[in-house]
Amino acid sequence: MRESGDGLSDLYQEVIFDHNRNPRNFHVMEGASHQANGYNHLCGDQLTVFVQVKDGVVQDVSFIGHGCAISTASASLMTEAVRGKPLAEVDALFRDIHAMLTEAHPDCDLGKLEALSGVREFPSRVKCATLAWHTLHNAITRAGDMAVTE
Repeated sequence: MRESGDGLSDLYQEVIFDHNRNPRNFHVMEGASHQANGYNHLCGDQLTVFVQVKDGVVQDVSFIGHGCAISTASASLMTEAVRGKPLAEVDALFRDIHAMLTEAHPDCDLGKLEALSGVREFPSRVKCATLAWHTLHNAITRAGDMAVTE
C-alpha cells in the first residue's frame, strides 16, 4: 500500500477525513483495566485512552478527548488496529508507527494506518499523529505519567 501518486494521496486524505468526522470507538469505557491521559502542548490536543486487556490481549479499546483532525483520526485508526492483538504485537505496531512518522517507513504493511504516512512531511503535525500512540503505550505499560509529545 506504499504506492505513490495523487490517487493514493487522495485516498489517504479521505481516510483521515472520515476518521476525524466519524471517529471509531470514541467513548468512555467503563471498567477499563488500563487507562492513560495524553496532551500535546504544541496545539492543545488532549485525550484519554481506555484499554481492556485480558490474558495479554487487547480485548477492547476506546478514547475520548479533543484535538485536530490528525490527532482524532490517528486515535480512531489506532483503536481499530490494536483491538484483538496481543500486547507484544501492539508494542511492535507502536514502534512501526513511530518509525513511519519520524524516520523511514518500516518494512511491513500497515494497512489503513498508512494513511498517516504523509504526516511525516509536516514535522509540526507528527506530534498530533503520535499522541494517541504514546498515550496507548503509557496505558498498557502503566507508565502513570501523562503522555506528552515533547
